[in-house]
Amino acid sequence: MSGSPLPLRSVLERLERLWPVGGAEDWDAPGLVVGDLDAPVSHIRLVVDAVPDTIAEATEANADLVISHHPLLLKPVHSVAEDRYKGRVISALIRHKMALLAAHTNADVVPTGTSQVLANALGLADREVIVPSHTPGHGLGQVGVLTTATSLYDLATTLGGILPRTASGIRVSGDANAPVTRVAVCAGAGDSLLSHPLVTSADVYITSDLRHHPASEIQAQRSGGAGPALIDISHFAAEWMWVESAGRELQNIFPDLKVSVSDLVTDPWDFVVLAG
Repeated sequence: MSGSPLPLRSVLERLERLWPVGGAEDWDAPGLVVGDLDAPVSHIRLVVDAVPDTIAEATEANADLVISHHPLLLKPVHSVAEDRYKGRVISALIRHKMALLAAHTNADVVPTGTSQVLANALGLADREVIVPSHTPGHGLGQVGVLTTATSLYDLATTLGGILPRTASGIRVSGDANAPVTRVAVCAGAGDSLLSHPLVTSADVYITSDLRHHPASEIQAQRSGGAGPALIDISHFAAEWMWVESAGRELQNIFPDLKVSVSDLVTDPWDFVVLAG
């Protein structure tokens, strides 16, 4: 890009309009983590996770501002010594004069948020938010209908072609041949929505990080004729799709700045071994 850099404070003002911090969940920690408000920004780098590898990559790319989906300091820390990974990340950012901003649940709930991107990729129609926020059109999760009915197996296969490849792959609970029309989605960890009526009345619920006991309860309900099939996808993969979409959105907002998206896989799992 050939335009002039913008001061970080100006970039943050525009990002606040895009992803208002007030829309975040109470337990969340979005916003600026590291950065000089007067420092110039010419290159914005988007990542899912602020970890040593993605920060090293951003340094190599000469980024001035890294936007991570997951907050680096979601839980309090008592040291940023460099023998700890969070300390290494913060020290590297300061050393290379890079700012770090987290856009987490405040970026989930907007009309271009994580679940909306996943719903768009599946082509869901007649959509509504599962848990609306106080702002119209904002909220967690999406539910809608497929324009063409499919089977649970074929829907899982479609997801496999949409999502970036990860070791954990896609796990499914339900009859592979069951017809699917109504689909609920929540990108990221969504088992807190398992009992919501819009989820329980769907044919399938697509989310990440499903735990054994909640999934078992849904399976038991389904055997009694109620409850959705479940598709458990990689937390990283679902939210990387949003990062890519957010990159395009930011390039429209900041046409004179360089915007790039990391393609490093920061899913925590490296490989799987099938037992038996």
